[in-house]
Amino acid sequence: MTTSELVHLLSDGNYHSGERLGEQLGVSRTAVWKQLNKLEALGIPVEVVRGRGYRLASPIELLDGSRIVSALTKKPRRHLARLFVEESVSSTNSFLRERFVQGAGHAEVCLAEVQSAGRGRRGRQWLSAWGQGLTLSLGWRFDGGASALKGLSLAIGVVIAQVLERHGLLIALKWPNDVLMTFTSGEKRKLAGVLVELNGDALGACEVVVGIGLNIMLPASLRDQIDQPVAAVAEQLLVASRNDLAADLIEALLNLMASYEQDGFAAWQQDWNQRNAYSARAIEVTQGVQCYIATDEGVDDEGNLCVRRGNKMLRLSGGEISLRASP
Repeated sequence: MTTSELVHLLSDGNYHSGERLGEQLGVSRTAVWKQLNKLEALGIPVEVVRGRGYRLASPIELLDGSRIVSALTKKPRRHLARLFVEESVSSTNSFLRERFVQGAGHAEVCLAEVQSAGRGRRGRQWLSAWGQGLTLSLGWRFDGGASALKGLSLAIGVVIAQVLERHGLLIALKWPNDVLMTFTSGEKRKLAGVLVELNGDALGACEVVVGIGLNIMLPASLRDQIDQPVAAVAEQLLVASRNDLAADLIEALLNLMASYEQDGFAAWQQDWNQRNAYSARAIEVTQGVQCYIATDEGVDDEGNLCVRRGNKMLRLSGGEISLRASP
């Protein structure tokens, strides 16, 4: 009995007795009870009514590989080599990096209901509840090397924004890899993050794994563990299909990766700057032990962030740099 099998049975909105669940899953009532306790520990609340049984407090839409692939249009479906839908992995990026080691990985996508060691930028952990977010990675092999991939993480941010905007959300982007949800109050909170990992030469063949973490639902218990303001799609989109969002994201990413070496970031620069969360605003820039106030002037055609500090224009190119709005 897997978590997915139990969640599938409990997601229909009806109550199920422990005895009936055991019969359907081919296990004892004790095994069912232990697995139900595991659901609570995973952040999946279960309603219990004496004499009626168990059901999920809120339905969870399980990831469905067949549904996702069938939703892709002809061109990106031709690009896709393989789609993996896993119940649990250490991280989807690590999964695809291992696929590259095995001689595969190109044009492959991995989705997971949960990650045990999901990672964000600068070594931070990416937290998500079982079955309540989207964690996906895409592998791609480029012939032109890392030098041809400047600004890729920003272009991916634009792609995510465009997909979410088509679903009715208002999105802003924070350099270099944060996707923010904008509320009617004007407040912006982190909704998704991008992690791009490269392996290869500056001018030769290069293997890239693009990881995306997107909050669909975010339980209060998980929010309390995150050290910044965060948002979830369900706060503004009451009916949010994880499979539909996954299909839309995968399609847009496959199209992006197939053309990026030819187009470069210049094709995405204007779209990114239009969504710049801190455009023309004073920001606090931290580079190692150095911290200073500057004005955000947007990104150039290579994805560098241009900031004005006094009479000087500086270009930030990544690394250990963090930004926030100046108080």
